[in-house]
Amino acid sequence: MDWRELLEAEIRNTYDVTDRLLGRLDDHDLQWKPTSGGDWMTMGQLLMHLGTACGAPMRGFVTGDWGLPEGADISELPPAHKVPAAAGVAEAKRLLCEDRRVAVEALNMCRDEDLANKPTPAPWDPTPLVLGHRLLQMVEHLKQHKGQLFYYLKLQGKSVSTPDLWGA
Repeated sequence: MDWRELLEAEIRNTYDVTDRLLGRLDDHDLQWKPTSGGDWMTMGQLLMHLGTACGAPMRGFVTGDWGLPEGADISELPPAHKVPAAAGVAEAKRLLCEDRRVAVEALNMCRDEDLANKPTPAPWDPTPLVLGHRLLQMVEHLKQHKGQLFYYLKLQGKSVSTPDLWGA
């Protein structure tokens, strides 16, 4: 398996589709969240998370620098109501673009040998998966939240369909 080709293709597609979905929003949508169920993020919180979901953790895996204060514990996630929110759609698009740049930069720092063979535990999971697998998990993390954005848009009555989710 060629980790680099796989990761490049997944990064390109996931960020492109996510950016197009962001284009379906207006700033007045930022406070919306599902009305049923538990602790949902608002649209603004989801947009902020989309802009930090992949590139920053990829950099953490590649460099060992997670950008966290000394002694920070990331084993427990904060409840949704404590997650920061994007100030607007323009900010969310800028953050997503920056996160993409960081993801590509992190991948470009990797040797093919490390992607295929370097055992890489995560701060939240000590299982030593190879680096390529860990980086793919971060792209999958972004994809999961891209799907969440898609369903938020559908629940708001926005005109989106299955091809919009997959970039067709």
